Amino acid sequence: MSSVADGGDLTAKAHIRNAALRLFAERGHDAVTVREIASVAGVSPALVVHHFGSKEGLRSAVDEYAGRAFDALFAMDEQELAEAMTGDNWVSIGELFARAFPPGSPLPAYLRRLLLTNDPAGAALFGRWFAQTRQLLETMNQLGATRPSGDPAVRAAFLLVNDLAVLLLRNQVAAAIGVDPLTPQGMTRWAKEVTAVYQDGAFATSPGEEQR
Repeated sequence: MSSVADGGDLTAKAHIRNAALRLFAERGHDAVTVREIASVAGVSPALVVHHFGSKEGLRSAVDEYAGRAFDALFAMDEQELAEAMTGDNWVSIGELFARAFPPGSPLPAYLRRLLLTNDPAGAALFGRWFAQTRQLLETMNQLGATRPSGDPAVRAAFLLVNDLAVLLLRNQVAAAIGVDPLTPQGMTRWAKEVTAVYQDGAFATSPGEEQR
């Protein structure tokens, strides 16, 4: 999967969008002014308004850009994605994020802010990802890669939330385990243990279970 670059488009409009994305990710939409965005982008406030109409128009453009970047994680063929998440090649959604967004990208931090503030754009992303995760689990069931669930909706939500937690609590996890979980080193370490838990379980079977 190719990385999502923040600076590949060098038009003035793209520079403004990228500057807004970084500032929004760091401080939130409401705390950032058009003048600050223009200063970081190296343009005049009038040019920001010319391209986007208003700060809300710019915010919509940033949300659309970020949404496309995040949805691209699931652009792989469903069968290929299911196979990538099974067996020796198992990867998590968290690992897909680590591969897609290079160090320094503001997109993971922007997603964190969207989800934790209950932003409508974040809610829409979560809804799409939940539906895709559920469909992915159905495909994996058909491949014999997962055990059938008595409550597929809860299982899909659990797996999605468990992966997103690495993004939402990135700084706290890094402090706890001594490595950023979204770096290659951190994700290798994280994925190894998560794979063991998903495939083998984390708890010993109780004596009562063994007798059943």
